[in-house]
Amino acid sequence: MKADKIIKNAKIFTADKENSIASALAVKDGKFVYVGDEAGLSDYEGEVIDLGGKFIMPGIIDSHVHVTIPVGFEYADAGERLEPNGKQEALDIMAQRIKENPGEKRYRFVLEKKFLNGEDIVKEDLDAICPDAELQIQEGEGHSIWVNSKILERHGITDDTPDPIPGLAIYVRKDGHVTGNCIEGAAEIPIILDSGMELTDEQVDASLKRWIDFSVEYGVCAVFDAGLPGGAKFHEKVYKRLKALDEQGKLPIYVDGSLVVNAEHDAEEGLEEVKRLHREFDTEHLKVHTMKIFMDGTQKIHTAAMVTPYVDINTVGTTAFSAEGICELLKNLNEANLDLHLHTVGERASRTVMDGYEMAKKELGDSLKVRVTCAHLEIEDDADLGRFAELGIIANFTPHWHAGNTKESSKWLGEERAAKQFRCKTVWDTGALVAWSSDNITFGDFMTWNPYLGMEIGMTRKTTQKTKTHEWAKCDTLFPPADERMSIEEMLIGFTINGAKQLGIEDKKGSITVGKDADYLVFDTDLLTAEQDGFSHNKPSEVYFCGKKMN
Repeated sequence: MKADKIIKNAKIFTADKENSIASALAVKDGKFVYVGDEAGLSDYEGEVIDLGGKFIMPGIIDSHVHVTIPVGFEYADAGERLEPNGKQEALDIMAQRIKENPGEKRYRFVLEKKFLNGEDIVKEDLDAICPDAELQIQEGEGHSIWVNSKILERHGITDDTPDPIPGLAIYVRKDGHVTGNCIEGAAEIPIILDSGMELTDEQVDASLKRWIDFSVEYGVCAVFDAGLPGGAKFHEKVYKRLKALDEQGKLPIYVDGSLVVNAEHDAEEGLEEVKRLHREFDTEHLKVHTMKIFMDGTQKIHTAAMVTPYVDINTVGTTAFSAEGICELLKNLNEANLDLHLHTVGERASRTVMDGYEMAKKELGDSLKVRVTCAHLEIEDDADLGRFAELGIIANFTPHWHAGNTKESSKWLGEERAAKQFRCKTVWDTGALVAWSSDNITFGDFMTWNPYLGMEIGMTRKTTQKTKTHEWAKCDTLFPPADERMSIEEMLIGFTINGAKQLGIEDKKGSITVGKDADYLVFDTDLLTAEQDGFSHNKPSEVYFCGKKMN
C-alpha cells in the first residue's frame, strides 16, 4: 500500500491499551493505517523517516476549557490587579488610577477578596471615588464582581430585581438593598461582557486566531468548550465565527461545544436551545451536543455546595439543580441524544448529580446513554469517591490547580478536610474514567492553558523554580494528600483517550490506532522518562493533525 508518511525508529506512546507502545506507523489520507513494529512496514510504500528514537504521542485533548468567555475578556480587559492591605488602601489605589486616567467610560480592576482583610466593598464606596463613570472590580477567581451605581443603573438592577439563581447566583443585599456585589456567572457575566455584542467579526476572529495558534503550537487537537453563563447571545456570536472559520478551512482544532443552562427552572427552555445549537453548529470541527450546568460556585466565596458546613460561616451553599431536577433533565437529554457536563466544586454538588443519575438509571436502566461529566471535584466526601466508577460518571480534574498550600482553604474547610482535596488518584484507582483539563476564562499569555503544566503538577502536586508558570503561583510545598500524585502514563492517558471518550469522539481521536485521525506529536524528549520538575517546559517539535504538519 502506498502511504503518505511512514515513520520508523520512534518511541510511540499510543494511548491504546491493546497496543500501548509501538516503534513505527504509517499514515494515508489523514488516518493511521499502520501502528506497530518496524517489521510490519514491509507492506507500505513511500519515503521512510527514521526518527532516531524520538518520542511520539497522540494529540492532546483538553476536556474542559472556555473558548467564548476569553474572546469577550480580550476586549474587556479586567484591568490592574490589586494587592492592597485592606479595603481603604484598595479604594485609595483605585481613586488614584482614576484620577490619572480621566475620561474613561468604565474603569476595571482585579482584586482577591482576601486582600480586604475581612471587610467588604459596597457601591457607595465605589460611587464616592467614581461618581461619573462606571467602575467594576472583578474578584480574582472570576466568580464575583463589585460594581458602582452607574453599572447597576445601566443593567436595570434594583432592590426589587430577583436573583438569577437564589442562593447561588445573586445580587448581594444588605438590609434589603443591593450592595453592588454580584456573585456567580449568571449575575456577573452579563455585566462583564455587556459590550461583547459590539465586537466586529474581525475582532472575534483575531482573538480566536491567537487561541488556535497556541493550540497548534502545544499540540492540542480537540477541546470541550465549557460554555458561558448568563451570556448566551455572545456565546452564540463566537460560535458563528468558529463555524465560519471552519468553513474557510481555518479551524484545525475540534471544538466540542455546549450551552450553559443556569437553573432548574430554565431546564425546559434550555433543552430546546441546546437542540437548536446542535442543529445549527455541525461542521467538521465544531459540534454542540452538551448541556453545561454550574451546579455550584467556588470555595473562596462560599458558593461551592458542601455536605459538611464551612467552618468559618457554618453554611453549606446551594446547588443549581436538585437531585430530582437532575433526574428529570437526564431523561429529557437521553431522549434527545444529548450529554451533560457540570461544574461541581463542592462535595454536595457532585453528590446531588450522582443521586439524580441513580434515580434516572433506576427508571431507564441500560437505555440511559447520556455521558455525564463532573468537573473540578475540589472536595469529595469519602462515601462518594467510588460512585463515579459505579455509575459510569466521568471525573474531570484541572491538575494545574493541584498545587499550593492548604493555609487559606483551612480557614473555611478546617485543616483535616483541607488536606483531602483533589483526590484524583483515588478516583482513578476505583476504575472511573478520569480526564484532565486546563479550565481557563482568559487567553492572556496562555500560561495555564499549557497541558504540560497540568501534567507536571498532576505528577508532583507542587510548583518549583523549574516550573513554567507565573512567579506568584509558585509554591514548593507538596499539596496533600501526597498519594494523590499521578504517573506520567496516567497524565498522558487522561489528556488523550480519556478526553476523547468524554467528548464521544474516541472512534476518531485520542489514540494512535489504525483507522483514527492521524493526530500525533513528535518530541525531542522522551516524556515517559523526563524529569518531573520542569516538565511544563516540554513542547512538541512537530505537530500533525489528520496527517498534516501544522508547524
